[in-house]
Amino acid sequence: MDFASRLAPELGLVGLIVEAILYSVAGIVVLITFIAVRRWYRGRYFRQLNERTFALRSQWNDILSGKVPAASWRLKRLDCEIVEAMLLDRLELAALPEELPPLLNCLRTSGLLDMRIHQARVESGWKRRAALIALGRTRAPDAVPALAEALDAPEEETRIAAVRGLGHTELAEAAIPVIECLLWGSQPIPEHIIKNALVNCCHNSPRVLLRYLKQSTGRSRVLLARVLGELATPELGEDLILLATDSDAEVRASAARAMGNSQPAFALPVLSVMVTDSEWFVRLRAVVALASINHSGRIRPLIRALCDSSRHVRMRAAWALAQLGSNLDDVFHQVVETQDNYALQAFTSELERSGAIESLVKALEKNDGQNQAHQILLQTLHATRQNIAQGVKALSASAGTH
Repeated sequence: MDFASRLAPELGLVGLIVEAILYSVAGIVVLITFIAVRRWYRGRYFRQLNERTFALRSQWNDILSGKVPAASWRLKRLDCEIVEAMLLDRLELAALPEELPPLLNCLRTSGLLDMRIHQARVESGWKRRAALIALGRTRAPDAVPALAEALDAPEEETRIAAVRGLGHTELAEAAIPVIECLLWGSQPIPEHIIKNALVNCCHNSPRVLLRYLKQSTGRSRVLLARVLGELATPELGEDLILLATDSDAEVRASAARAMGNSQPAFALPVLSVMVTDSEWFVRLRAVVALASINHSGRIRPLIRALCDSSRHVRMRAAWALAQLGSNLDDVFHQVVETQDNYALQAFTSELERSGAIESLVKALEKNDGQNQAHQILLQTLHATRQNIAQGVKALSASAGTH
């Protein structure tokens, strides 16, 4: 290269071109060398990884029981990473409570848990976030304080990692710092991240949410109510009635969903009242909840909802009534008695869509005293099909003009 640099002034433009070519060739050689060395190093790393993984797998039971001392693998970086990954994978897959203690004991006695807690408190950036996620996967109560501390981190990515880590623990005590951060925290965290974490932590103890729900306001109250609606159990009792009469429509809708999921003894009368709520989406949620209750008393409020001013409520009520099977002829007579054309059309359309219309026609034909209902059904079907045909023609005509 020095020779080319000395020769360049003498050769002029040709020398500059030669120098550029030589530098380009040198850069290409360096790049190819780097790629080759990197491929060799990664191939060597993966060979060692496979060998050590196989060796540690063969000693796995002894590692868990302590027969193989942690000192034999703890200070070796590759072995330590392999054992930790295997422990965390087993912890996530553990389906029975008795499978957790030996795995957690190995994490504690080997110092892996303390190492991750230290990293979560001392490190920064991606290292801290990786430690927070790993701590959550341990499902250890010891990890909750370190994860809770990270909720006040200035970086949003770190706060999100902390919330996800708390959610991974699936511990009721891990839900408390998440809720407190939602209610009184100064740093924002996306709502869907908080919701997922609370669902994981509170699925066995939804009552934890009730205590904080009474202290919350605004969007945080709505979010807690939604989580409670997914996790509600009959043990929540009359607390659900209080939510059903809340001033916030979103909370009332969540209460209706909670009753549909938990189905307490008072669900039917409360939901029967909620189908007359002032907000359409509360009525819709009440209809969905009524559809999940197996009780003959749900027919009357569903027929009332079939006459609702909202099309969404009517269609959902029609769907719920169409699932009643053998009672369809009685339901149809009650729908006819409402003298509501919208309700009749919605119910008939749903019967036709679900394939139950033929069984209803046959049932009405067999009953000699119900010819009027039979004629009404046929007329409604004819009118519905005419409306559909006219709609198709109108769409075709508008498409042709364009």
